[in-house]
This record gives sequence, structure tokens and C-alpha cells, in this order.
Amino acid sequence: MNYWLVKFAPFRYSWEDILRNGSFEIYSVRSPQARNNLKDMRVDDEVLFYHSQEGNCVMGKMKVLKEAHQDPTTADERWVSVTFEPVDTFQHPISLSQLKATKGLENTGLIKQPRLAVMKLGKEEFERIISRGVPLWTPI
Repeated sequence: MNYWLVKFAPFRYSWEDILRNGSFEIYSVRSPQARNNLKDMRVDDEVLFYHSQEGNCVMGKMKVLKEAHQDPTTADERWVSVTFEPVDTFQHPISLSQLKATKGLENTGLIKQPRLAVMKLGKEEFERIISRGVPLWTPI
């Protein structure tokens, strides 16, 4: 099992959109490092969804539903997409300031590489982050 954090701007596709549609396919990722992270994702890996550019907070938890496949926004085979489904919504989104203040998270990609859209987390980092949030619901 691997653990990840995915950042996406809510004005492009928000956590509410994910909940309404039951899934999220990340696309248009053009960073080689983020692309390689997408390629490393496996079905059922756990993923945190982070609203970037607006809100700057972790909204909920997802799992990988479909591994890396061709990004539908380009014919260039180098770029991939991954599909996720929601697992938990946090009652109160976990803000970037809360994360920065959490001991043990100072070396995460979110803090060290704030422009990276897809980053791997260690199990301990993942658990520290989700311990900051209170799940609101869990789909059946």
C-alpha cells in the first residue's frame, strides 16, 4: 500500500465535484516528477485530495480506482491520468497552516515542494495528516 497527496484547483474540479460524480480523474499534469508519481500509483492506494490555489487545504481521502492510463487531454503518450474514488470527507478541511504546524510534516512534499501536484507520502506522514481531520462520512 502506498500513500499520496494530490493537489487540484477547486475552480477546475473540487471535492464537491468528486462527491457529486463519485470519482475524479486527474489530467493535464505536465511535471515529469508528478507524472512518475502517477505511474507508481496502484489500485486501492490511499490518496489525500488537496484544494490548491484556493482554500489550500486537505478536503478528504480517496483511493486509486484506475491506475495510470493515457491522459485524455493530449495525444502525447508520455502523459498519464489516474482515476480515484472518494472514501472520506473531513468535517473540517485541514488547512496548510495546520499542516505546517504539525510536527513530523516539515519534510513532506507539500511543504518542501509546494508546486508539485502529485506527491508520495510515507505512512506515518499520511496518518499524521488524517489525524488532523474528523471524517464526516464514509460511502458504503
